[in-house]
Amino acid sequence: MKIFGVSYLLFFMTTFVFASDTVHNSLDYAQVQYVKATQSANGTWCFNTQVRHNDEGWEHYADAWQVVDSKGDVLAERILFHPHDNEQPFTRSVCGVNIPSDNNLVTVRAKCNLHGFGGQTVTIDLARSEGKNYSVVR
Repeated sequence: MKIFGVSYLLFFMTTFVFASDTVHNSLDYAQVQYVKATQSANGTWCFNTQVRHNDEGWEHYADAWQVVDSKGDVLAERILFHPHDNEQPFTRSVCGVNIPSDNNLVTVRAKCNLHGFGGQTVTIDLARSEGKNYSVVR
């Protein structure tokens, strides 16, 4: 009986861990569609990010996107102060982002005020000029 209980607990915990990494393609979740990363003369970065979401007024809208490093630390956040019901997809920027020189990979993720994160992200290799759903200008 104890083995069954432990097995069930391990199965449940494993299922939860993998479920939390699930990418939802539904527009109920904010989807990052494209990112242009531009390095400024002073070494900081600008991220022009295109987001798509099924905004439905103040009750349900994409309310932020973030640039995170490979450890999940937030390097920058762009708060979206209002719904974009009639502007989909939309592009917004955040500039002055400091990225350590030994870190070439960052991920841009978006969230909505109802579901949080969970939609499509874009991972950017800053050492390359382009990749899937992104471009880099130095």
